[in-house]
Amino acid sequence: MLGSSADAEDIVQEVWVRWQGYDRGKVQDPPAFLATTATRLSINVAQSARSRRETYVGPWLPEPVDTGADPALGAERGEALELAILLLLERLPPTERAAYVLREAFDYPYSQIADIVQVEEANARQLVSRARKHIAAERHASVGAAQQRRLLKAFPAAAQSGDLATLEELLAEDVVSYSDGNGIRGASRIPAEGRVRVAKYVAAFATRFWTGTSLTWVEANGQASVLVSQDGTVIALVTIAATAEGIDRLMWVMNPDKLAGISPPPPSGPSTG
Repeated sequence: MLGSSADAEDIVQEVWVRWQGYDRGKVQDPPAFLATTATRLSINVAQSARSRRETYVGPWLPEPVDTGADPALGAERGEALELAILLLLERLPPTERAAYVLREAFDYPYSQIADIVQVEEANARQLVSRARKHIAAERHASVGAAQQRRLLKAFPAAAQSGDLATLEELLAEDVVSYSDGNGIRGASRIPAEGRVRVAKYVAAFATRFWTGTSLTWVEANGQASVLVSQDGTVIALVTIAATAEGIDRLMWVMNPDKLAGISPPPPSGPSTG
């Protein structure tokens, strides 16, 4: 819902406080009470977050979720957790986003979604349908996990060497590269778009970015991702969304605050860059 662990933790804390102070005798269904309270608070925070992010420097990406520590989480929530999907959800009105998350990530019945977001059941169905259409309009059919991992594995190898031809082969024609750094050095402040432009952009900083780094495979948001570390410090998480045409979304999370929640396994060793 929020794309921020700090905001999510604040919501959980507020729900806990309300639960402690509420007359439990009036609560017929505790899980429903808690889900409703958390969702409505999240809608309020999501509405205020739009204005707060106007001061964010460069593209904003949702904070990655470490699903490697809990593989069942990624399996159960499916594509609703993918960074590319969460980025699209950010563009939806908060109530529409809430209805979609409750349905797609948690499989709530429409009657309960309606109660939570305070609409009629028919309107709840419409909210979810509208969200699905918005996402489908901006997202092509994605490849399976094995192909996504294969493309992601090939990308750093080409990027480290600045191999322009191979980079272009890996990228879809309409690829977009997002670098989320909130002004940190090395993070582009505008998305790069198009196969040729993105390939040249990646190749241009090959030596500056990759030299002296080590790569570690992790699972974030239910998908294969790569942590890039330098001198023992994680400097980026790189992941992709891909179609049959190649990588169509390239996402670099470089904001240190957003990398804190990812726990890398032992690194694979220094890169050749």
